[in-house]
Amino acid sequence: MLFKLPDHATLYRALVAKDRRYDGRAYVGVTSTGIFCRIPCPARTPKPENCRFYETVQECIAAGFRPCKRCHPLGPAADQDPAIQTLLTALAKRPEYRWGEADIIRLGFDPSTIRRSFKRHFGVTFLEMARTARLRSGVKTLSNGGRVIDAQLDAGFDSPSAFRHAFARLLGAAPASFKDNAMLQADYIDTPLGAMVAVCDRTHLHMLEFADRKALPAELARLRNHARGNIGFGRYAPTDKIEAELGAFFDGNLRQFKTPLAMHGTPFTKSVWWALLDIPLGQTRSYSDIARTIGNPAAVRAVARANGANQIAIVIPCHRVIGADGSLTGYGGGLWRKQKLIELESNP
Repeated sequence: MLFKLPDHATLYRALVAKDRRYDGRAYVGVTSTGIFCRIPCPARTPKPENCRFYETVQECIAAGFRPCKRCHPLGPAADQDPAIQTLLTALAKRPEYRWGEADIIRLGFDPSTIRRSFKRHFGVTFLEMARTARLRSGVKTLSNGGRVIDAQLDAGFDSPSAFRHAFARLLGAAPASFKDNAMLQADYIDTPLGAMVAVCDRTHLHMLEFADRKALPAELARLRNHARGNIGFGRYAPTDKIEAELGAFFDGNLRQFKTPLAMHGTPFTKSVWWALLDIPLGQTRSYSDIARTIGNPAAVRAVARANGANQIAIVIPCHRVIGADGSLTGYGGGLWRKQKLIELESNP
């Protein structure tokens, strides 16, 4: 059975009792403080009329609540849910293994509950995460100059067609379409917020996106068209540079990225991106603020579209754009990542 959010009275009783059975399954937003918390939060219990209960962190953020600094509802999901911790540990030990629902059951968990928990915290299911991990093994083989058949076997696929299909779903094209010594090279970069895919030429960064973003295949397809199909696996110097800068950024030791950027967009879109680059670290702007900055105050919706079209996450800080009412708005990498980035930059 999937977890269904109980009524307000039941959830309030759980909040008063600091009931850990609801930890990670429900959250409370407190209207008098603008804070949202985990149910077992040690903070003083608010009045029932000030409580709004939500099923996910994303819903709390979308409603305009900020995360509590005592119970850390945006903390790693593995810290909040032993089932998630167990499965992530198992996946880390056997990333090439073909995980299925039978394995989840064998470890003592209900597949539907696990599916819901991973979707809530990460935006993808455990099996989708495991499939991406397997494909990454294949990408690494191709990056090192290996054959497609070797990449298929390293990724744990018995069927060449299944490997090609899964590969195309993730990266937008079959493995054979990626070329050796290509003008553009794609590679993974690990970050505390998840793996990212960087695409660079010999001098500039063209794309930096979270590997689980649904728009990634379409974005890679646009780059492939721009490069007339001349894209492959590997890395140039800008890939190493942005990887080092991201490490310093997440450690709190970098205030401005220096990696040269290649921007693919219309003059209007680029003007929005340049305005984003001018937002100081630790500050936010609304879409209307950006529209006024570029001298076109009526273009709020067009600014929002340009913001969403940004292909260089974190570096071009589209995460610093929020709603006019101060609430978080959509973010391709997930609202939980957006909140994490804003928190990180607000506490350098």
